[in-house]
Amino acid sequence: MVQSFNISGIVNAFRVIWNPSLAIPHIIVNDVRNINFGTLKGKGGVQAIGFDKDNCLTAPYVSQIHQPFEEAWIECKNTFGVDNAKKLEQSLGVPVLRHSEKKPLGGRELQKHFGQTSPRQTVFVGDRIFTDVLFGNINGNLTIWTSKIVTEQGDNKAAALLRRMEYRLIKFLQMMGVQAPEHPIIQTTKDKNLFIK
Repeated sequence: MVQSFNISGIVNAFRVIWNPSLAIPHIIVNDVRNINFGTLKGKGGVQAIGFDKDNCLTAPYVSQIHQPFEEAWIECKNTFGVDNAKKLEQSLGVPVLRHSEKKPLGGRELQKHFGQTSPRQTVFVGDRIFTDVLFGNINGNLTIWTSKIVTEQGDNKAAALLRRMEYRLIKFLQMMGVQAPEHPIIQTTKDKNLFIK
């Protein structure tokens, strides 16, 4: 399977020029094993969580959870109480949102999927800045960036190149003191490290 060209990701990346905070995740972890799901729900008041799949939960284009992440994935599913569905959904054990718009667009579809849950009570977790983090920040979600990917093996070459550029961008923006957009969960708890193991 090959990813199609994401013109939306490229066009929306220019939004970062006008608002660099959109590229900054609220929380940075190595991978999903470092997310404290119980604290996100309990102290953070998070009601829903969305994930990018490739290189965040699975190897690129693989439908099974990356084996080292299995324990954390079970913890996440138990915490947020998800149900099983179709083939990919059965292998991951959660509903998979199929969106017609490429990220960072598609926020309406995520919101519709989660129903009455406020975007401010939703976390979006992903490995890409210009798609996943930008998507979450544009849509008012708390964003978590998994900075270590599963593997580049089998990954889209353009995505791998862009990811390297994103790492440099994050370092530059952090050096410049750019902060993630304000979010009520971070403002209420006053300590984003609560959500990191």
